[in-house]
Amino acid sequence: MNERAQSKQAFLQQTLSDGLKALSRGDIDFASKCCRAVLTQQPDLVQGHFLVGLVALEAQQPKVAFSAFQSVVKLQKDHPAAWAHIAKLFMRDGHFHAAGNALEAAESCAGGDAAVNDLIGNVYSMMGYYTEARRCFEGALRAEPDHPAYLQNYANNLVYHGEAEKAERVFLKIIAQHNDSPQAHWALAGARKAQDDAHITAMRQLLEQKNMPPRAQAFYHYAIGKELEDLQQWDAAFSAFSAGARARRATVAFDEQAEQATFDFLQEHYTPKWFASLADGNPDASPIFVLGQPRTGTTLVERIITAHSQVHSAGELQQFGLAVRRLTNYTDPKRFSAALFDGALTVDAEKLGGLYLQSVEKVRGDTPRFVDKLPQNYMMIPLILKALPNAKIVHLTRNPMDACFAGFKQLFADAYLHSYDQREMARHHGRYRKLMDTWRARFPGRFLDIAYEDTARDVESSARKLMAFLELSWEDACLEFHNQKTAVSTASAAQVREPAHTRSIGRWEHYAMQLKPMREELESLDIPVS
Repeated sequence: MNERAQSKQAFLQQTLSDGLKALSRGDIDFASKCCRAVLTQQPDLVQGHFLVGLVALEAQQPKVAFSAFQSVVKLQKDHPAAWAHIAKLFMRDGHFHAAGNALEAAESCAGGDAAVNDLIGNVYSMMGYYTEARRCFEGALRAEPDHPAYLQNYANNLVYHGEAEKAERVFLKIIAQHNDSPQAHWALAGARKAQDDAHITAMRQLLEQKNMPPRAQAFYHYAIGKELEDLQQWDAAFSAFSAGARARRATVAFDEQAEQATFDFLQEHYTPKWFASLADGNPDASPIFVLGQPRTGTTLVERIITAHSQVHSAGELQQFGLAVRRLTNYTDPKRFSAALFDGALTVDAEKLGGLYLQSVEKVRGDTPRFVDKLPQNYMMIPLILKALPNAKIVHLTRNPMDACFAGFKQLFADAYLHSYDQREMARHHGRYRKLMDTWRARFPGRFLDIAYEDTARDVESSARKLMAFLELSWEDACLEFHNQKTAVSTASAAQVREPAHTRSIGRWEHYAMQLKPMREELESLDIPVS
């Protein structure tokens, strides 16, 4: 290699390195300049196109990212990370079959690369393929046994599979090696019940660090709140939850006006007249949708149903909404919007039902029926009824204050952005209740309302009511739901391994004074709080 070529290679490598560093600190503009510089010098540089893809993902430009990763695999067919990102982007737009093919391509050339195996595992998790995800996380750890992020993903997978004690040991390993690991501390708090304040004290000391990012603060505050609640230190627990909510709110933006517009659109356009204007979709009677607000008992009811020998737990699936996105060519990063539901008004119901069923083939199990437990599917009820007219829908209800507080004290991943402010939480709950009242009036008898409180107090009566509605014969196993070993992808993954209890009923009353803003907002909407 002559001196000029060596100089060019040195420039390319340094500029790529500078671009990656800029991306890691959130400087998208400088990272973009680095991309342009390297590709101007060498348009077929694989690493340059890959960096373009990473920068586009950070800038929330999925089309640009997809094009960049496609360029990578055209130049280097065996680039597993690019294939994994392509799979994730395919999933985002509801192209399930293409996503699966891309993941197969990624796995075929991943080898022992730890970062790639971890990335593929994350995409499998997003698809609901937790067994496949576990295999990939284990592969990552074989290559780098002490990497904290890989350990975290593996431990989360263990929690989903009900292996809480093993997961706890992994969380403790992460913390022992890297004490300032916010997500590991938070996950550890959720995986066990606090017996003393030792872990709380340790986390409070970590919070004293200067310049801690808000997201890290949120993990610590919510973990502290959870353990203080375990110890029944109510006032201190609420202070921690509130601090966590403030920190998390600083990292996300909730567009309340857009949410209101979406709910208004649904109520205005998804009418009985619209419903009658479309032909029914796929007659398959296998799906059972369990839905409602998060933290209202959807997982409890799902576990009761899936304890039946004829029903499989498919988890919290994004597939129905993704099928709507695909058939309407909806590409907005927002999961729900008036524009999405506007496009769905004329969707072919048979295609929608068929695409959904095709997309869940690998996760629905081999039983005659399966449960899709995504709470937010309550917005999709008219489309579900039209696309899958023989599917069953179970809707969970809960005391409004308990429901709102349960959401407020939970740190979510990238959903439920209304839950970090008491009044926003209450107003969202009002919109949800009004929408459910609308669906109930327009589609009478098409879904079953079941109260969390009734289920927790008398499991058998509720279970028998559920089985009758679902047209399933009675099985005593439904009362032993907590003994199931199947994976649970939900905020309550650890709790569902125990029998039903009533400890959460009326829990908001411990915080009655602090929750005054939430209560005032609900009462202003004429929502009874007791």
